[in-house]
Amino acid sequence: MTDRLLSGHASCPGCAVALAVRLVLQALPARTVLVVPPSCIALLMGPLPLASTTLPVFQTAFETTAAAAAGLARAYRARGEEATVVCLAGDGGTYDIGLQALSGAAERNEDFLYVCFDNEAYQNTGNQKSGATPWGARTTSTPAGKTTRKKDIVEILAAHQIPYAATASPAHPEDLAQKIARALTHRGTRFLLLTCPCVPGWGIPDDASLHTVRAAVEARVVPLYEVEDGTRYHITHWPAGIPVAEYLRTQARYAHLVDFEIEAIQAEVDRRWDALLDRVARSRRLAAEPRQPLVSAT
Repeated sequence: MTDRLLSGHASCPGCAVALAVRLVLQALPARTVLVVPPSCIALLMGPLPLASTTLPVFQTAFETTAAAAAGLARAYRARGEEATVVCLAGDGGTYDIGLQALSGAAERNEDFLYVCFDNEAYQNTGNQKSGATPWGARTTSTPAGKTTRKKDIVEILAAHQIPYAATASPAHPEDLAQKIARALTHRGTRFLLLTCPCVPGWGIPDDASLHTVRAAVEARVVPLYEVEDGTRYHITHWPAGIPVAEYLRTQARYAHLVDFEIEAIQAEVDRRWDALLDRVARSRRLAAEPRQPLVSAT
């Protein structure tokens, strides 16, 4: 693989987003253009006209990532040129500020790969809660812990019946590379959710990012799976099912939780895992009935 992320970028020590961006860029074809909204990724990419990647970067407004990517993809097609358009966005610009543009693009099945680097808050501006922040997590805007659930962004995108959506982790690089390769075999809107711990925002040591996300995966907080056409579910890593408490207790953002609150989180994680297993079971029943898409990529 070609390493397309250069040294000297501005990420924090131990940043999982920087590692995840490096892994994603390695898996992309040479003829790729990146669309980046304001985020930790934008800081990592560097101030214009400089860049910490060898790929071209189009920096856009917070709410317009998917719209800009759709326009670029259409422009390349109009010129008769082959190019892979890839969005690199954070959870704030995906779950919240950019959701309208992303939903519209997904409904039209615009031809790009959208990668969301989810560190579960607006970390670039000092750890304010986002739609990706889990219940109970402390942020500067939820000092007693968030009182609402995290949005299920993959299910929101799957409900649009896009060709491909998946979850991934920088601690599982082979799984991540395989999912990018799978996404690149499709045309239309493709979505990849990458969970990336934030060292200062989550309150973990700067050498603990990968250990933390591995624990999230093994506790079923972050299941690794993929969805095709919004109906075919496939689990790509079967977790050990460790107690959720082993994941939560390593992070300062959950230090205030008491036992019954951790038990409530465990129950919610178990419910979501069972729901995922139900979707996988339904997928197997549909496997013998291939469904042709109603529309092709716009």
